[in-house]
Amino acid sequence: MKKILFTLTSLLLQLAAFAQNRFPKPDFESGYQYPDIQYAVPNESLWLVVDILLLVALMSFVSWAVIRKQTRKPIIWVSVISVAYFGFFRSGCVCSIGSIQNVALSLADSSYILPISVLLFFILPIAFAFLFGRVFCAGVCPFGALQELVNIKNYKLSKSLTSALSVIPWIYLIFAVLYAVTRSTFIICRFDPFIGIFRQGGDFGLIVFGVLLLITSIFTGRPFCRFLCPYGALLSLFSRVSIWKVKITKKQCINCELCHNACPVDAIKPPHENKVKENRLLGVKRLINYAVVLPVLVITGALLMRYASNDLSRAHKDVRLHDMVMLQEAAPQNSLSLELEAFYGQGRTVAELTEKVEKIQADYRLYSTIAGGFIGLVIGITLIGLSTKRTRKEYEIEHADCVACGKCFGYCPQNKLEIKTGTLTL
Repeated sequence: MKKILFTLTSLLLQLAAFAQNRFPKPDFESGYQYPDIQYAVPNESLWLVVDILLLVALMSFVSWAVIRKQTRKPIIWVSVISVAYFGFFRSGCVCSIGSIQNVALSLADSSYILPISVLLFFILPIAFAFLFGRVFCAGVCPFGALQELVNIKNYKLSKSLTSALSVIPWIYLIFAVLYAVTRSTFIICRFDPFIGIFRQGGDFGLIVFGVLLLITSIFTGRPFCRFLCPYGALLSLFSRVSIWKVKITKKQCINCELCHNACPVDAIKPPHENKVKENRLLGVKRLINYAVVLPVLVITGALLMRYASNDLSRAHKDVRLHDMVMLQEAAPQNSLSLELEAFYGQGRTVAELTEKVEKIQADYRLYSTIAGGFIGLVIGITLIGLSTKRTRKEYEIEHADCVACGKCFGYCPQNKLEIKTGTLTL
């Protein structure tokens, strides 16, 4: 349908141009100036205001539903609205997930002007996460909403597998920031698996990947949100310390396990009571081992990334251009690529390009070292988390993982009892 409309539009424009040029304009000798033709431009600023207002309204609605009313039904409607508006109508942009890169670049480069709309899309979900948990993930994010709407069955994954996969969003976040602050590329936007679905076109491989994620979402909850989304990793930090937290029920938990089985993202942890108290000396030794291993992982990650910084810098277009120029200078070819033609055609010198590339590589050495340290820190904290056990006497929500979808509400017998008495509506 779009191709037909595009063809008809092109034909009409050609006919209009033919009609205008059919009779040439009169050649006045009196110095007459033709007036500029003004074309109406869509008011994009108005749509950005609508985006922000709708973002706040939907997150507020979800917060009310999960914190105050403990009901899931509004989240379904919010998901439908989000997919329809932020997804298909607005083509997935502006995107809170991609805004990470803009904010990172603005912090590293004072010459980069950060649009206020992008800043708001970045900071508002974080503010709501600090207040109410990951309500943005519940159904306001079109990526999470799309996965939520297709989910039918939730097959549980092993703890070791989910723990290993949960490191990926953090590494993705670190590399996204690295490539953003070095002005190399916005990898989150470049490798977005759902944007092609929303825009109904784009890179075929990414569309296939997005479809595979949606198929996986039918059988297990939100694989992109749990194992890929860098913004979700960031929100998990603030959700962990949120002021008002999502609760399964307002009554006493009876440990029936129904909420645990219903949770699509495995964010409800079962009770675990340490029957045998750990020897204090063993506990002290374990803490000492953690204190030794964690810095080692941080330093190792920093050194490895610093060593790989020159290879990583090839993501920058000027570094790639420099490589091509060096090859051309060493072995001249008659047929030049477009990049080389532009370089020589602009009269740029090899010395200028080399100086610029050296600065880029120096930046990469610095930022790659920092990024490697953070990667080591993430891996270390993950390993420590796997080796420690916290005492729980009943089923509890792990708020860093909870996406506030509300599925657990309808499975809790205590909530069903409240429904019968008319004090709760699901």
